[in-house]
Amino acid sequence: MGQLLLGLINGSFYAVLSLGLAVIFGLLNIINFSHGAQYMLGAFVAWMLLEYLGINYWWALILVPVIVGATGIILEKLALRRLYHLDHLYGLLLTFGVALIIQGLFRNYYGISGLPYSIPDQLSGGQNLGFMFLPNYRGWVVVASVIVCFGTWFVIEKTRLGAYLRAATENPTLVGAFGINVPLMIMLTYGFGVALAGFAGVLAAPIYSVNPNMGADLIIVVFAVVVIGGMGSIMGAIVTGFGLGVIEGLTKVFYPAGSAVVIFVIMAIVLMIKPEGLFGRNNAATSNPPRTNGVRPPPGCPSCTWRSLPCSLCCSRCCRCWSTRVFAMKVMCFALFAAAFNLLLGFGGLLSFGHAAYFGGASYVAAHASKVWGWTPETSILVGTLAAALLGLLIGSLAIRRQGIYFAMVTLAFAQMFYFFALQADFTGGEDGIQSVPRGSLFGIFPVDSNEALYYLVLAVTFGGILFLYRIVHSPFGQVLKAIRENEPRAISLGYRVNRYKLMVFVLSAAFAGLAGATKSQVFQLASLTDVHWSMSGEVVLMTLLGGVGTVFGPLLGATIVVTMQNYLASMGAWVTVIQGVIFVLGVLLFREGIVGVISRWIKRPL
Repeated sequence: MGQLLLGLINGSFYAVLSLGLAVIFGLLNIINFSHGAQYMLGAFVAWMLLEYLGINYWWALILVPVIVGATGIILEKLALRRLYHLDHLYGLLLTFGVALIIQGLFRNYYGISGLPYSIPDQLSGGQNLGFMFLPNYRGWVVVASVIVCFGTWFVIEKTRLGAYLRAATENPTLVGAFGINVPLMIMLTYGFGVALAGFAGVLAAPIYSVNPNMGADLIIVVFAVVVIGGMGSIMGAIVTGFGLGVIEGLTKVFYPAGSAVVIFVIMAIVLMIKPEGLFGRNNAATSNPPRTNGVRPPPGCPSCTWRSLPCSLCCSRCCRCWSTRVFAMKVMCFALFAAAFNLLLGFGGLLSFGHAAYFGGASYVAAHASKVWGWTPETSILVGTLAAALLGLLIGSLAIRRQGIYFAMVTLAFAQMFYFFALQADFTGGEDGIQSVPRGSLFGIFPVDSNEALYYLVLAVTFGGILFLYRIVHSPFGQVLKAIRENEPRAISLGYRVNRYKLMVFVLSAAFAGLAGATKSQVFQLASLTDVHWSMSGEVVLMTLLGGVGTVFGPLLGATIVVTMQNYLASMGAWVTVIQGVIFVLGVLLFREGIVGVISRWIKRPL
């Protein structure tokens, strides 16, 4: 019963947060990845009101949603409004950058240790129900969540205001002709969805410690809840939020090891059977392929020319001259990782949020092969790459059945499953990872213990991998991929088996991501949970977006910039995260073609 209560408490937060996400997506078609950061912001604003102004919990329940909602209104007016005519994936990328900025700022000023927020005196103590002890505050959280959730559902589904909101999002031109201020309604709707996140933050502050990371991983779970319930379904978000919280709590009783992953397992199963979710309706996100507004290669530069290949080799030589060998090898590994991801997104038109699974999975396999089995570096890298390709085949065969945001969410769900597998499996070393991986000798003959010798191996792997990717893009297979990306129905009408091509490019992208991860494990002699965490998938998206989606040379430049920034700005601490978020936001708003695409357009010639 105690775990059931805990599950109900967690379900309350899932329901309120997923309700905010469902309102924003259902009415605005924006996937608000910053929702977790806004939830954290609500908890911090409540703490600051109490600490600096002496404003108690009850006033905070009223003021915090207004304050946090106002920040959402500003964000919608200044940034999100520019993206409504584009694919909804751009909103996801921009709000991901906003989340990095908010979390980085609070980490910089408050650190990562938790700050206490006391329970109000009126809700202290608890009730002995005979079969369990119910703390008053936790009971209040459940009651308040139910009231807010069903009150929101009633307003949106059963009132004239809700009818205006739904009509404004479905046909804004017609609604505007009746004298209704549609932009104002959309702005206030986004602000209300964000206010729900702030409200949940106030409820959570007395239960959980107030810290900048409290929403970072929770948002992934909430996304799963929304997808299971149905993107945009208000009732689906409420029922699924409470239901999954209870299931998670009961799983801790019967199978504790599976409690962290049970929601993602359910999400994968639901999306395979009912892609629109349990309560959702079939919409453009599932029936139409993702558009590529702003991410296709710039005119005159289909995907860069042969000149980019010696240029990349020259860059690697320059890295060797002005930096340490280890840093140069790190740049090359991540450049190959970004190029592999770009093959899937830039040429296949598929946004994966789970590529860390292949990168980190190959890293674990290669490290284990080297340390435990005593294999040579080249065989360890090869087996790691093959393992990533096999994992990509298993996940890809299921993921390609979905499109748009549902494809991204399926890949994220499977990646999270793999993360928890890596956390609990014996051969991965758990939180310690696999350390002190021996480098051995290449082919059992040439020792690569020194950074100098290993540098040339990494250079050969990276250059060879990028060359192979280049040939894939410029082969007949690559041309079909681009045709599918631009107009999938037309490709189907021409007789191409689209899903087969998608699966092939998915497996190829996973294999090259695994090649990068396996090589990285040899460079740093380490395989850790960082490599399989979902934030690693976010980093590779940043690298690709910054350099230029749909180019060969762009991801290499993007990876170089991001790794250089992380390396040389490490002393700045959390400011690195803020800078990454700013780059994300500016990239989505100002130069969606990336640096290489913008320069190519300026000089009107391929790079």
